[in-house]
Amino acid sequence: MAPRILLARHGQTEWSLAGKHTGRTDVPLLEEGRRGAKLLGERLHRAPLEGLPGVEVRTSPLARARETCELAGFGDRATSWDTLMEWDYGAYEGLTPEEIQDLRPGWLIWRDGVPEGESLAEVTARADEVVAWARSADRDVLVFAHGHILRSIGARWLGLPLDFAARIRLNPTSLSVLGWAYGEPAVEHWNDVGHLAA
Repeated sequence: MAPRILLARHGQTEWSLAGKHTGRTDVPLLEEGRRGAKLLGERLHRAPLEGLPGVEVRTSPLARARETCELAGFGDRATSWDTLMEWDYGAYEGLTPEEIQDLRPGWLIWRDGVPEGESLAEVTARADEVVAWARSADRDVLVFAHGHILRSIGARWLGLPLDFAARIRLNPTSLSVLGWAYGEPAVEHWNDVGHLAA
């Protein structure tokens, strides 16, 4: 069996709702985010996934991802992994894209990075570590993490440079699946939030 990686973005927080860059600040889930995490869990536990028996689960240690994992029903199976933490936004932590544009017109995180935070190379290396782990055995994996690191993993799974992640948005509490097609890394599902309509 060719291993797949299932990507679950954490539920809605006050900062994600406002569009603020939320890196290492431990912002809790809103009630909407907790509800979404439960709906995601219901989806993962019914057909065709049936609770993903045998899947290896890892979560970012940050509260919003960890709580999403727990509310989805995978907390007892999950290992906390620092590699899944969100991008360290440095001086841009807590700012919206519009506020950063006022400081640096034309700025794009996937091209320009952030001052006093993680470099593009460092984020790429972390994403590559996740991809290598996911492909390391004959089993699927499920990760609970954050928008930018999950988008980075998506780009690197496909063998593309980090800036490809600019083109693949992820909503809170979304589910994405990366797998294979004709022996090549492929996207099976991306930014799927159908469970939130329940």
